[in-house]
Amino acid sequence: MIVFNQVQKSYQVDGRAIPALHPTDMTIETGEVFGIVGHSGAGKSTLVRLINLLEPPTGGDIVIDGENITRYSAAELRAFRRNVGMIFQHFNLLSSKTVSDNIAFPMKLAGIYSKTEIRSRVQELLDRVGLADHATKYPSQLSGGQKQRVGIARALACRPTILLCDEATSALDPQTTQSVLRLLSEINKELGLTIVLITHEMDVVRRVCDRVAVMDAGRVVEMGAVSDVFLHPKHPTTRDFVFESESIDSQERQEDLQKASGRILRLTFKGESTYQPLLGSVARASGVDFSILSGRIDHIKDTPYGQLTLSLVGGDLESAMTALEAADVHVEVLR
Repeated sequence: MIVFNQVQKSYQVDGRAIPALHPTDMTIETGEVFGIVGHSGAGKSTLVRLINLLEPPTGGDIVIDGENITRYSAAELRAFRRNVGMIFQHFNLLSSKTVSDNIAFPMKLAGIYSKTEIRSRVQELLDRVGLADHATKYPSQLSGGQKQRVGIARALACRPTILLCDEATSALDPQTTQSVLRLLSEINKELGLTIVLITHEMDVVRRVCDRVAVMDAGRVVEMGAVSDVFLHPKHPTTRDFVFESESIDSQERQEDLQKASGRILRLTFKGESTYQPLLGSVARASGVDFSILSGRIDHIKDTPYGQLTLSLVGGDLESAMTALEAADVHVEVLR
């Protein structure tokens, strides 16, 4: 659906070109939820605004559904943008218009829909986002979560094929964040929308995304399936995000590992193996004693996973590791 070929973006500051995005190659598949994660200033907002050319690239080509949009005329670009919805961090609703009028606004701007079509589509979207009883209210009368649902409905008004989410949950409390993420996930499954979601929260990526790109200083430093990137981060920036999402202080973690004796392993379970009583049977068979230093069980999208950090002493360590790997457990030796 979306292909970046050596796309870059620089801004002119005091006569100098300051790079916001270094030459980047990237492919986003049709119908997937693709996350872009990075700290403030990493370049993720610049990258997502290049997809609908709110920011024109300094170099490279952007191909959407087989069309090189960087060569579009102004009229072609306006028509293309009707196929790309966008959700903003701070909602960007029109305070003087009702919920219904906010949702209808992009359809009126498009100038290709009748009043009957607009009215029908607005009611359909109000039902879809759970705001049918709030049609005549104004943004000031809504909670943050309700405002973002209006923003989602407005972004869907012209039936886009791509939905861009620019920090769509950053201004929301944790409970409201979860409800908005569930809504986005349902929309992705039901409508087959390609969703590009930028965030600085790895937990958001873990809950809804299929693949993720990690950005640092204008570069994509790691990219892949969320399960691979989240469970086996390679780049220091990615590891920092994962540890932050798990509330782990990396220095304290190293100090804890130094206090433990024996071989230290990190075990990663995915799918049904997450719930199997494997450690006890391996310990009995190999004679190894183990201590659990840290661990968690959770989900990456719909897939359960578990990660345990263990110290192992005594017995046949190699036999224990072989048995764990044979049970489809990823074993990483930390020490």
